[in-house]
Amino acid sequence: MDAHPRSDEAANPTDGLAAQAAGVYARLAERVGEARAHLGRPLTLADKLLFGHLHEPPRGRLCPGESRLVLRPDRVVLQDVLGQTAMLQFAQLERERVAIPTSIHCDHLVQARDGAASDLSASRRENDEVYTFLRSAAARYGAGFWAPGAGIIHQVVLETYAFPGALVLGTDSHTPNAGGLGACAVGVGGADAVEAMAGLPWELRYPRRIGVVLRGVLSGWASPKDVILWLAGRLTTAGGTHAILEYLGPGTRTLAATGKATIANMGAEVGATTSVFPADDAICAYLRATGRGAVATLAAAHAADLSADPEVEADPGAHYDEVIDLDLSTLEPHVVGPHAPDRARPLSQLADEVRTGKSEVVDALSAALVGSCTNSSYQDLTRAAQVAAQASEHGVQARVPLWVTPGSERTRATVERDGQLEALRSLGARELASACGPCIGQWRRQDGSDADAASSIVTSFNRNFRGRNDGRRSTQAFIASPELVVAFALAGRLSFDPTRDTLVDREGRAFRLDAPTPAPDVPPDGFAGASDAYVAPPADGRGVALTIAPDSERLQRLEPWPAWDGRDFQNLPVLIKTAGRTTTDQISPAGAWLRYRGHLERFSENLLSGAIDAFLGTTRKGVARQARAWQAEGLRWVIVGDANYGEGSSREHAALSPRLLGCAAVIARGFARIHESNLKKQGILALTFRDPAHYDRVGRDDRIDLTGLATLGEGAPVEGRIRHADGTTTEILLEHSYTSAELVWFRAGSALNAIAAEG
Repeated sequence: MDAHPRSDEAANPTDGLAAQAAGVYARLAERVGEARAHLGRPLTLADKLLFGHLHEPPRGRLCPGESRLVLRPDRVVLQDVLGQTAMLQFAQLERERVAIPTSIHCDHLVQARDGAASDLSASRRENDEVYTFLRSAAARYGAGFWAPGAGIIHQVVLETYAFPGALVLGTDSHTPNAGGLGACAVGVGGADAVEAMAGLPWELRYPRRIGVVLRGVLSGWASPKDVILWLAGRLTTAGGTHAILEYLGPGTRTLAATGKATIANMGAEVGATTSVFPADDAICAYLRATGRGAVATLAAAHAADLSADPEVEADPGAHYDEVIDLDLSTLEPHVVGPHAPDRARPLSQLADEVRTGKSEVVDALSAALVGSCTNSSYQDLTRAAQVAAQASEHGVQARVPLWVTPGSERTRATVERDGQLEALRSLGARELASACGPCIGQWRRQDGSDADAASSIVTSFNRNFRGRNDGRRSTQAFIASPELVVAFALAGRLSFDPTRDTLVDREGRAFRLDAPTPAPDVPPDGFAGASDAYVAPPADGRGVALTIAPDSERLQRLEPWPAWDGRDFQNLPVLIKTAGRTTTDQISPAGAWLRYRGHLERFSENLLSGAIDAFLGTTRKGVARQARAWQAEGLRWVIVGDANYGEGSSREHAALSPRLLGCAAVIARGFARIHESNLKKQGILALTFRDPAHYDRVGRDDRIDLTGLATLGEGAPVEGRIRHADGTTTEILLEHSYTSAELVWFRAGSALNAIAAEG
């Protein structure tokens, strides 16, 4: 056998995809029967997808939230920011080539400033060192490389790699976007991705199953976006933790594939492991339109294995841990925000809320933004363009800056050809590069607005934490559908309700916008030519060198973490006790810091600079400086967190930076799934208070002991002691979710250390 087999990342990125899908479906057909025998009941779609990728049979009875599954992923996708650390970590393993199909997508580093062409040119110039490194790493290890301008990772994956039944791991929390095509796509930390790239199986806590039954048909201003905004309000940002959201029912078959992707994308906002839709005609039509006709034929032939069993759909309550029922025919347009994606209300309620002053919402808008990986499909931009065309007929333009981000070059070229972009430009809209931009804080606002004054923006993005989009904590960010964002831009205020309010035309006459009509998911004339920004790896990349300048400010080679010394952690000072929502955006802020993501030492200067200090009630300066000072003294330290600590982006640096600066443990009331895994992978103890009230007992100057670590085992609590500044102590018990394999990571210093030791 060839010691260095070719990756399937060939000259055409979809080459080999049908063969891969055929293999997935053959295993799926074989294992569905095994799953029925093991579980003793009809199967949900999630059951089939998970059992179809088992590396080894489950042991004993499966308990949601507790049991572990060992799975074999089909593909890994890396965005450019975490792709840097992923490839730097992969290099530590000294493997010759990635073991499964892998691709790198340059989308996060492109800043939004003036417009698509100039912004893309500036990014290529300013980030050349990073792009050159990523391209060389892809060539060296056999990964596909998508250059800046190709599009946002999730849209490119949807257009190119995803297919029903595939198990995809991605270093971005919105990887579940591919669930819109029926894939089981999961956002993970870089270390998880690296292990899969090295050919190792991936371990997942057996998720709870939440069935979302859709009935009826959307109408009027309601869109697929409103399904997930409504659901976020119901579940909250933690309601989907360690769960798969599985959509079923006749309503699923009324949604376009990209509409399904919008819903699956934002499952990340409720903490879900992933979201899945059954294969149907709309999914197959999208596959055919994007050059994957052979895969569509295979998926149609295996449709029974790519959807829940009929008994499940007939009686969902008997087969899911939780069932949510939604009649699409009654769904109103929704808006969420500010500062949280679960602060949801119907459009009509928002208008009343603003008018009556029941909240501190700023009515006047300062900007409106359409697009992102969540809502930049052909259908999305067509419906937005319908609203724009109505306004143009009446001589009305946007009253605030309106920015449009197509999700990919393929989509951009298509809506340029078919006129949607021109319709939006007629309002005064400006096009941004097909990249993440303002959605992840890469927005250099130059609109003259006061950075310190409270203001409102509305977007069709997925996330709206403080400072998320423009780096300004004063900005109130709201999320709505693309068509509603355009309507808001025309009015210039949040209190505008297009279902009942009017605008004034060029003649001074009042008129009301009509709701957009149903729009096609697949362009009638097909998609325009695909991007030429894809670079296939050579058949053998062993001669390709990874060059990192010794004095680089952008890239830094990673060295293995030191192994645990076998001693208990004694007298750990508390670096910070965070209050309320502590997102990975706050632990490891992005924005201007993104340029240093490949240089861990530089990047770590931002550690916890966005977190709310429980003792101050606001952010605190100098957290990283304090950590370095204790590290210089030889002291390890601890972070104390509130509930769902680490929610939001997969941001591995939120674990890498604490590890670099001397963190021994994070003790919280609860963890978000990805962040807890990232901490474990980097050798940091992730512990939760058995008694959540003990969080309140931790004082500013207290010290913490963690004992009995040498005998730590699965299910056994860690004994802790809070040494209060006044000399008293409080004994505490701390829970953890470590398996015996994960405890090996802790003792070795990191998961990668353990893998490297195994050879």
